[in-house]
Amino acid sequence: MKKKSMIHLRGRIICRMFLLMVFFVLPGMLAIGQNTYRFPFLNPDLSVEERADDIVSRMTLDEKIGQMLDVAPAIDRLGIPVYNWWNECLHGVGRAGLATVFPQAVGMGATWDEDLILRVSTAISDEARAKHHEFVRNGSRARYQGLTYWTPNINIFRDPRWGRGQETYGEDPFLTGRLGVQFIRGLQGDDPRYFKTVATIKHFVVHSGPEQGRHSFDAVTDQRDFMETYLPQFEMGIKEGKAYSIMCAYNRYNGEACCGSESLLDGILRTEWGFNGFIVSDCGAINDIYAGHKIVQTPAEAAALSVRSGTDLECGSVYRNLKEGVDKKFITEEEIDLAVKRLFIARFRLGMFDPPEMVKYTSIPYSVVDSRENKMLAKETALKSMVLLKNENNTLPLRKDIGTIAVIGPNSDEDFVLLGNYNGTPSDPITPLRGIREKLDGKSKVIYARGTEWAAGMPVFEVIPSEVLFNDGNSGGLKGEYYNNRDFTGDAMFSIIDGSIDMKWGEKAPSEEMDVDNFGIRWTGELVPEVSGPYMFGFVSSCRVRIFIDDALVLSTPSFSMDENRNPRMRRSEPFELEAGKKYNFRVEASETSGEAEIQLLWALPEKQYLENLKNEAINAARQADVVVMCMGITPRLEGEEMNVAVEGFKGGDRINIDLPGIQQDLIRAIHATGKPIVLVLLNGSAIAINWEKENIPAILEAWYPGQEGGAAIADILFGDYNPAGRLPVTFYKTVDDLPGFEDYNMKNRTYRYYTGEALFPFGHGLSYTTFQYSKLKVSKKIKAGDEVTVKVNVTNTGKLAGEEVVQVYVSNLGSEFPVAIRTLKAFDRINLAPGESRSMSFTIPADAFSVVDDNYERVILPGDFAVAVGGHQPQMGGTEKEASILKALVKVQ
Repeated sequence: MKKKSMIHLRGRIICRMFLLMVFFVLPGMLAIGQNTYRFPFLNPDLSVEERADDIVSRMTLDEKIGQMLDVAPAIDRLGIPVYNWWNECLHGVGRAGLATVFPQAVGMGATWDEDLILRVSTAISDEARAKHHEFVRNGSRARYQGLTYWTPNINIFRDPRWGRGQETYGEDPFLTGRLGVQFIRGLQGDDPRYFKTVATIKHFVVHSGPEQGRHSFDAVTDQRDFMETYLPQFEMGIKEGKAYSIMCAYNRYNGEACCGSESLLDGILRTEWGFNGFIVSDCGAINDIYAGHKIVQTPAEAAALSVRSGTDLECGSVYRNLKEGVDKKFITEEEIDLAVKRLFIARFRLGMFDPPEMVKYTSIPYSVVDSRENKMLAKETALKSMVLLKNENNTLPLRKDIGTIAVIGPNSDEDFVLLGNYNGTPSDPITPLRGIREKLDGKSKVIYARGTEWAAGMPVFEVIPSEVLFNDGNSGGLKGEYYNNRDFTGDAMFSIIDGSIDMKWGEKAPSEEMDVDNFGIRWTGELVPEVSGPYMFGFVSSCRVRIFIDDALVLSTPSFSMDENRNPRMRRSEPFELEAGKKYNFRVEASETSGEAEIQLLWALPEKQYLENLKNEAINAARQADVVVMCMGITPRLEGEEMNVAVEGFKGGDRINIDLPGIQQDLIRAIHATGKPIVLVLLNGSAIAINWEKENIPAILEAWYPGQEGGAAIADILFGDYNPAGRLPVTFYKTVDDLPGFEDYNMKNRTYRYYTGEALFPFGHGLSYTTFQYSKLKVSKKIKAGDEVTVKVNVTNTGKLAGEEVVQVYVSNLGSEFPVAIRTLKAFDRINLAPGESRSMSFTIPADAFSVVDDNYERVILPGDFAVAVGGHQPQMGGTEKEASILKALVKVQ
């Protein structure tokens, strides 16, 4: 009995040891083998789909909904940190402080250089990664500090009146698509496992103004224009660029809200094109579905419609109503799960939940931000973006020892005009005036005069000078009290006298002892104006600002939010009557919350007398000069996104007409009347009608919003240290009367592809200081439908200077029974040739270049005759045939 009991006891012990091994020891050993992950979604050995399934399965419905907002809250129990999806890098990391600022997108379009755009985008994503990890190291995860970037804007710049056209690569789907693909590739990187950043192409689809009506506007086109103009660049961005995100637009398209259209988002994007990334709404667009478009009645219905249609992420707050949508059976939790999984797949592919050493991009040093290499690239891009529109009698380049040069115009010495919109903050921007002075380095005398405002009714704002600011009866500035909190509570940490208020602290605070994201400054003293009249006050700041005169609030940051805080737009007051010599109590308060900090305190003097003085100063400057450089154009404070602007020629961010503002025209003619030779430099984001100037000014250079190195690039071109070769990515029309209505989205008589009139300067136009000749064109004379066509041509630099040429290949359908474009760009390349050098170029024209959209809205290739034209510009361009030859060939498709 005792022996049997012992055997039985041993058996029980062995059994228990086995069970212990199975349930406790073995799992532990397996966990050690898998690096002991707290949750499966933290295991990088699993697929991103498996990890997304796991992480979403652990969330409550409320937690899932929270992750579908642009500010996704932390879920501490799962170790998920807060994440802000909203970030910008249109032409440099935007709205996040210090960054290299490249030319605005329309200027990048004017480079016609795919390799350059890839290098620019790569530099931008380097800075984006470096800044993101620096923010995280400092415990900051605010807006504009993440890795999901809402760029590039690849909408078609169909009408020069659109204020946001500056954000695009121009009016042509092919050029836009080619450059957009490269920009996407540079942002997302080349790692097979991890994204460097996520690129979000926008705004899908058929979106290009008007800005003031975008929340209720219905863009209507026929299916042919939709397929030929509004879709191709998006398809290229998804299929070739592999963009992992796309933003749906505010407007409706043919009656359907773009962010609530199953046919657009699920049908075209996901089903036809195979898109497997995530879709984000434009900011406030879901609200528009019920409040603006009135497609549904309630927020819950709008949220449900958007998610069911395919919009995974909302910039806004309407998705908070999704729980009500589930309760009322507008949507299922399973449909919500699918959206949340897509969002977390993006975060996994960015390496956000993996050890940093696994993600090569985490090692990018912060020193790349504003690096010398990136500054050089910004200058190269600015140089390549500029378009020489006219150069009569070889007026340019100028001699560096010319004697006296007058630099005149409102765009001569303003930093912000270099930057366009959606911009970062450069450390050392170079204006045209500075660029010219540094280029000449004392060899010639340089005189500067502003000359005028940008437009009637838009006052010139300048930093308030210290001479009119008093403290305790002494001129020279205001008393600044610096607090280590944004609420001005307790005693100030220190007090000093500040002269003019024009500070940029960057990512630091005014003192090392202060909290960089939580400080306040109160400036007090007296303001004593020297001239009586109506003044306007303003500021450019990333802080929350308030201005008081005699204790009355004159101006403040409106509806304070994180976006306002991180988007330092110009704010201005209503006119405020002041008397000369009178003392006014003056108080300014600035509160910093997050990110990098800056403030400029501005005012505009009484307009009438000020304008007269400006004009007289400019005329006097011109009379002293041997040559005049006039830096004119417009400004991102006049054209842009849904702006509160209503001055002559402008409305709400868009343009009413396309002329150079009248007061600028008057100044140009007054300077011309002095008899001095003039070079006109335009800085702007859209085409300007300069009809009189084209006839009367010998040299005209289009510089766009050229980025931080713009002034240096302008000087290089004006004085011959760089030979310009940019080409227009848009048509310059003679008058707005040549265009259909702004709200008409049909393409008839729009852009070079359909415009039947004579352009002021056509798409693809751009001159050089040298000349090029084309020869030996070889094109297949007959092809079968569906075949590619190879185009070969020789290009020779026949001038005395090295220079770049943009070789352009256009295809025209000569006898289609269906409506077709007049001609369409199908290939291009930018090349550099030494004097006398020749190069043999080869282009492959894909079969679909010979296709049409038939009356069933199917793309088909039919027999017919096609003209292929190759040269440095479009064919049939009048006078420009003298600057470069155009070779043509006939191709028969059988």
